[in-house]
Amino acid sequence: MQSAWKKMFAAGTSSLLLFTLLISGGAGPVNTAEAAATTQVPEPDVFRIVAIGDSITVGYEPGMTDPNVKPYGYAERLLEQGWYHGRSALGNYGILGLTTAGLLNYTAAIKDGAVIAADGIQAGLPDPRINQLAALTPQIKTELGEADLITLTIGGNDVSSLLLTAKDLTEDAFKAELDQLLASYSSNVKTALENIRAVNPQATILLADQYQPAPKIAVSSSYVKLMSAAQQFTATAEGVAAGLNQPGAPVKVAHVAEKFAGVEGSLTHIIGAGAADYHPTQLGYETIARVFAETYWGEYRTPSVSAWTAASAPMSIVVKGVELNTPNKPILKNGQNFLALKDILNAVGATGKWDNKTQSATIVYGGRTVVITIGSKTIMVDGTAVAIDNPAFLQKVGKEDKTYLPLAALATGLGFEVNYSSKLRTAFINP
Repeated sequence: MQSAWKKMFAAGTSSLLLFTLLISGGAGPVNTAEAAATTQVPEPDVFRIVAIGDSITVGYEPGMTDPNVKPYGYAERLLEQGWYHGRSALGNYGILGLTTAGLLNYTAAIKDGAVIAADGIQAGLPDPRINQLAALTPQIKTELGEADLITLTIGGNDVSSLLLTAKDLTEDAFKAELDQLLASYSSNVKTALENIRAVNPQATILLADQYQPAPKIAVSSSYVKLMSAAQQFTATAEGVAAGLNQPGAPVKVAHVAEKFAGVEGSLTHIIGAGAADYHPTQLGYETIARVFAETYWGEYRTPSVSAWTAASAPMSIVVKGVELNTPNKPILKNGQNFLALKDILNAVGATGKWDNKTQSATIVYGGRTVVITIGSKTIMVDGTAVAIDNPAFLQKVGKEDKTYLPLAALATGLGFEVNYSSKLRTAFINP
């Protein structure tokens, strides 16, 4: 299997089913005295992202030999950006080794909602999950039809041969091969986008252009030619997008290539890998995610605490898109994160009523009544006992006792969506 993965990623495009919704830790604050209040919250919408494409969509990096490993690429980061804006979900349906011709076949099958054989997508695909992915086309059609944002990276496998042979080609031969690649790219991607549009007439579609991965020091004799080729790919992508862009149904180019220009050595593995590998580094994937996010939301957000911060620092908490800044810091206990309940209630506009006699807090929110009792491994949700792994406890903060609740209990009790990013060391809480 290890050799299969190495083979898969030698050229440079891929896909994987990636869902990174990790719940690890705690939440919840209630103070000593609070007035009861009822807040009716409408059923929340979910912002749905579907990513289609090649190994860049997968998030592959050299050495990733275990097919069960979940990469952390641009798509996962884009999901995290979605959590800043509310409830969000990701469906990642890229394919290892996918070319634009394969993309055309794949999107045609998705449009028809028909199960397709692996070779019907593209002969010789090295992805060990390809049979599963091919069988998922009816499900992908449903998810694609419900998507708010559709992202696409494609083209690396089409142009990899040109990158390898550029130094040996005359100017005329290089131009002839590039012109042929651009014509094929334009035709295949246009039809693939039309297939996607047939399934979802309104979602925003973001198409990444093709970055040039080789730094000047590695390909000094052909760097100018390769940069010119990348610029022509960008212009071609712009032309394809402009031809399909419509009011209320935007198709835009995510300008990744310009962010890689001049810093290819730090944003790709082409120098550090044992053999030439064109895939992004973690910094490269963050760069791609930033481009997608800024193209869609106009911003790319990062928390005050990250995986690079000292392990002793408390994690960040983001509630309804706002990072909490409170003296009641999260507490790690029994392997779970606990939050001061009052902070969360304040952030969502709810309050709780504290009963000293029973050592319990009663919260009414979104049509639910939840009773949380200090030390109890159950919480009461609308009169029904629901088990939680770790009980709430009181923590002295200054002169006050604060109720600390495990993060996962927020989802169980109050119906919040709670997602934890270990990479960002951030919990995202969306009512």
